Amino acid sequence: MIPFSILDLAPIAAGSTAAESFRNSVDLAQHGERWGFRRFWLAEHHGMPGIASAATAVLIGHVAGHTKAIRVGAGGIMLPNHSPLVIAEQFGTLESLYPGRIDLGLGRAPGSDQLTARALRRNLASSSEEFPRDVLELIDYLSEDPQQSVRAVPGTGLCVPIWILGSSQYGAQVAAALGLPYAFASHFAPAEMMAATALYRARFKPSAQLAKPYVMLGFNVFAADTDGEARLLASSMQQAFVNLRLGRPSQLQPPIADYEQRLGPQERAIVEQVLSCSAIGGPDTVRAALQAFITRTRADELIITSQIFDHAARLRSFEIAAEARSP
Repeated sequence: MIPFSILDLAPIAAGSTAAESFRNSVDLAQHGERWGFRRFWLAEHHGMPGIASAATAVLIGHVAGHTKAIRVGAGGIMLPNHSPLVIAEQFGTLESLYPGRIDLGLGRAPGSDQLTARALRRNLASSSEEFPRDVLELIDYLSEDPQQSVRAVPGTGLCVPIWILGSSQYGAQVAAALGLPYAFASHFAPAEMMAATALYRARFKPSAQLAKPYVMLGFNVFAADTDGEARLLASSMQQAFVNLRLGRPSQLQPPIADYEQRLGPQERAIVEQVLSCSAIGGPDTVRAALQAFITRTRADELIITSQIFDHAARLRSFEIAAEARSP
C-alpha cells in the first residue's frame, strides 16, 4: 500500500491545555515513527480554541527534537500571513537543526476568521495572484543561487522540499505550474478533490524538485477495535465541525453516543459532507475503506488525521491505520 503520514491538528480537548496538547503531539509522533508513518505535519491555525498549533514552526522544531527519523513539517504554513523571507529563515533554521527531515507545505488561506486575519496584519484585499509570487520568492530564498539581493540566513542553499496545499482547483493550478507536490485537504473539504487532482496531473510541469506529479490526500480515520466504538469516537470530530460551521468553535468535546441521530437535517448534511473522506470502524472496516479510497483517487500518499478526544484512543486509531498498510 502507498505511504501513510500523520496530520496532527494539536487538538486541545475540553478541560485540557495547550501544554498537554503538545505532550500528546510528541507522543503521537514518536509512536508514528515506530509504526512506519512517513511524515508528521502540523497546521497553522489562529484563534481556534481547540487547536494549539498557531506557532507552527516552533512546534515543528519541538516535535523534530523529540523524534529521530520521521519527516516533520507544515501542513501547512499560511503564506499570506507571513513574509517569504521570514518563512525561509524559520524553515532554514529547522532544516539546519534537523537536516533532511523538514517539509514545508504552503497554503493561501489565513487559517482563521477575518477578524483574526486582521489581527495578524494580513491584507485582506490582496490579490490571489500574490500567492504564487510569494511561493516563487520563498523558493528563491532557499535555492543554491538566489536571484534576490537579500539572503535568508539560515536558508540559502538548503532546498527545503516545498508542497502546495489546497482545497480547490486554484492550488492545483499553482502546484502544477511550479512543478511541486500537491496535498489536497479532502479530510475537511472534499468537494473538489477529484477535479483538482485531475487538473494537477494533466497540467503538471516538471521542475528541479519534482519530475512527475505527486498527490497526497487528507483522510480521516476513526478506528477502534469495534465498529460501534469507532462511531462513538468519531462523534467528537462531528461535534467540532458542526460547532465550527455554526460559528461557535470550541475545544474538542467528549464523544456522545448516537450523536448523528440527534442532529437536524442541516447539521447532518454538514457532517456527511465534510467527513465523506473518512474511515470509521474496526480494523477490517478501516482497511477496506482505505483501500477503496486509494483505488478511487490513485493517491500517491495519504496524510491521515484522527481527531479523537481521548489520547490513548487516538493512538490506537493511528495504530490500526498503520496496521492496515501491512500485506
